[in-house]
Amino acid sequence: MNPLYRNDKPGQHAPSAYAAGLTPIDRPPLTGHIKVDVAVIGAGYCGLWAAKTLAAAGRDVVVLDAHRVGFGASGRNGGQIHSGFNKTQPELEAKLGDTRARALWDLAEAAKAQVKDFCATHPDTALREGLGYGVYDKLELAEFRLIADHMNRHYGLNMEVLDQAAFADVVKSPLYRGGVLDPSGGHLQPLQYALALGRAAEATGAVIYERTEVESVSEGARVTLRTPRGQVEAGHVIVAGNGYLPNILPAVNRKVMPINSFIAATEPLPDRWQDVLAQDIAVADSKFVVNYYRFDPNRRFLFGGRESYGLGFPTDIQTALIARMEGLFPQLSGVKIDNVWGGSLGITPSRLPHVARVAPNILSGAGFSGQGVALSGMAGRVMAEAVLGQEDGLATFESLNVPAFPGGTALRAPILTLAMMWFALRDRIGF
Repeated sequence: MNPLYRNDKPGQHAPSAYAAGLTPIDRPPLTGHIKVDVAVIGAGYCGLWAAKTLAAAGRDVVVLDAHRVGFGASGRNGGQIHSGFNKTQPELEAKLGDTRARALWDLAEAAKAQVKDFCATHPDTALREGLGYGVYDKLELAEFRLIADHMNRHYGLNMEVLDQAAFADVVKSPLYRGGVLDPSGGHLQPLQYALALGRAAEATGAVIYERTEVESVSEGARVTLRTPRGQVEAGHVIVAGNGYLPNILPAVNRKVMPINSFIAATEPLPDRWQDVLAQDIAVADSKFVVNYYRFDPNRRFLFGGRESYGLGFPTDIQTALIARMEGLFPQLSGVKIDNVWGGSLGITPSRLPHVARVAPNILSGAGFSGQGVALSGMAGRVMAEAVLGQEDGLATFESLNVPAFPGGTALRAPILTLAMMWFALRDRIGF
């Protein structure tokens, strides 16, 4: 089944705390046949940064989205801004060498700065500084002390490693054995960020068509995109569908797979929030099936995790998710839940982004594996720069050399499901 429609109502944002009460701009679908310099598939962070960059350079660019601006992961994620990639810098150095690893780090730092600079002029995005990372045993904590020392000495990242008591003063869970604070990370309101990017892209001259699914891609000297009521002929195409991309580009679908993650939002807790977090930071932890959480500006506690690996959402999202939340924070037992929602994100076998030229005039950015708030926007920007003839950023991403899933699109889901079940079991039994 098409991932664009399996779990959501056509043309509507997920029933999240972010979307409640919003009345987004309603943009028309594409009708007829148009010709442009560049067409972008997907109106999330990646696609919108690409469109904004290209339009600012004078290119004629359109964005096509099957639903709405910010419909996918960009509008429903946990809002966390992380440093680096979903691998540590020492791991990347061992895999790629110091020079390439440094280039990737610089790109990720530029990605964080890009988000922060944009949000500084868009206060509705509610950006806040600070990110924590909780660990469950002393061995993990010792490993992080080594990583933090390496990052402080070689990259100037001021990571602070805290023992159990010090971390519990900040993140008030009885389960962590310590943790790390990264003051350069942060969090924001993800749907507001996507909507602001949409307006900014249009202000530079990009045209966005909503409720316009791309049903096929015909490669050639000029690429033809067919939609239900029209088609686009473009010199270049940037594909930014990520976990919601239908099986229309095998070169992408072999390397990127959707998985589902879920978030619950409590009622506002203006007088109790510091019983959970002493600081207004976002937090993730070291479970393979990661827990991630923060408070929004209304002091709703947003708790995410509880992944699933089939295309469809479970019938009951809330029970297991709330059990995870109350297990970490018993002080929240019985708190009222206002919203529960899910969404799909794209992952790769290596958990590193697949940002690459997949045909001479088709580029794709996907598979951000939980690190997409910053990295996906930078992927959009560097793909746009590559279209404009500046290849350095794209080459840096391509150095990650992301492999395909074993068995391609036919076997990626069952193989991944078995692997994830094993790691979820390891989380439960604690090794």
